[in-house]
Amino acid sequence: MRTNPVKVSDWRGVFPVPPLARRNDATRGIDWGENDRLVRHMEAGGMTRFLYGGNAFLYHVTLGEYEEMLGWLNGFAGHLWAIPSAGPSYGRLMDQAPLLRRYKFPAVMHLPCGDPRDAAGLARGLREFADASGTPLILYLKDEHNFGANLEAGLDAVAEMVSDGICVGIKYAVVRKDPGVDHYLEALLRRVDRNVVLSGIGERPAITHLRDFGLPGFTTGSGCLAPALSNRILEACHKEDYGPAEEVRRAFLAHEDLRDAWGPARVLHAATELAGIARTGSVPPFVSELSGRQKEELAPVAQALATANTAVAV
Repeated sequence: MRTNPVKVSDWRGVFPVPPLARRNDATRGIDWGENDRLVRHMEAGGMTRFLYGGNAFLYHVTLGEYEEMLGWLNGFAGHLWAIPSAGPSYGRLMDQAPLLRRYKFPAVMHLPCGDPRDAAGLARGLREFADASGTPLILYLKDEHNFGANLEAGLDAVAEMVSDGICVGIKYAVVRKDPGVDHYLEALLRRVDRNVVLSGIGERPAITHLRDFGLPGFTTGSGCLAPALSNRILEACHKEDYGPAEEVRRAFLAHEDLRDAWGPARVLHAATELAGIARTGSVPPFVSELSGRQKEELAPVAQALATANTAVAV
C-alpha cells in the first residue's frame, strides 16, 4: 500500500468507491477473497486508488470488522492507494483513531451524517480525530449543511482545515438538477484550491465538474464494474475531448438511474455480483436486499456495462 504523503497532483484521477463483499450465510462476515477479486478487476481497468466508504456500508461495520478491513487495505501492493473512511459520529471516530494510527494511510475520509452539528464544533472534533489517528482527512461534502446551517461559517471552517493541512482533499457530492449551476461549489472554490476537490457523484455530473469547474478527477461507484470506461471519460476530459467523453458516459446512465431509484450502495452491491465480477453476498442491516424483481431488471443493465468495459479493456 502506498504510504507517502498526498500531493495536490494526486487528485488527478478516478477514485472507485467499491462495495465490500460479504459471505452469503448467517454470519454475513466479510469475504476477503471476493474483495481481492474485485480489486483485481478494478486494477485491470487502470484503477490504482480505492476509496472505501458508503458503498461498502462502513456506517454499519463493527469495530472488529473495521480493524480487519484496515489490515486488509494495508496489505495492498505498494503502487496502490487505499483510503478507508471513518465515523460518522465523534465517538465512533475516536474509537477508530487508535486502529488507524497503527498504519500510514495517506488519508482517511470522514463519513457525513445529519446529526446536530455546527461548523466550529465539527471542525474541533475532526481536528482531534486527525491528531489522534495521525492521518490527514478527506472531507465529504454531501449537502450544503454538512458543517451546520451557517453556510459561510462552514465553508470557512473547511478552508481553514485545508490551509492547516488537516484536510488534504474534498469529495464534493451535492446533487443538483443542473450540475453546471452550483453557487455553493463556486463559493467553496473561492476558498480552496480546486485541484484538491473531487467530483463525488459518479459519472453523471463528472464531465460538467471537470469542464466547467476545473476539478481534477471524480469518484465512481459504477466504475467499479467498468473501470476502463471511467478512465476513458477522465482521459477525454483532460484532453478537452468532451464529445467522446459524453459518448462513453452514456454507457453508465442506465445503471446510475437504477442506483438513484433504489439506493446507490445496495444496487452497486447487487450489480457487482450480477455482472459476474465478484460474489458480494449479503448486505448488512439497516439496509434491505433488492427484491427478486429488481435483480431481474438490474442484471442485464449490470452485465451490459461490464461487457462494454471488457470491449474497451481489450
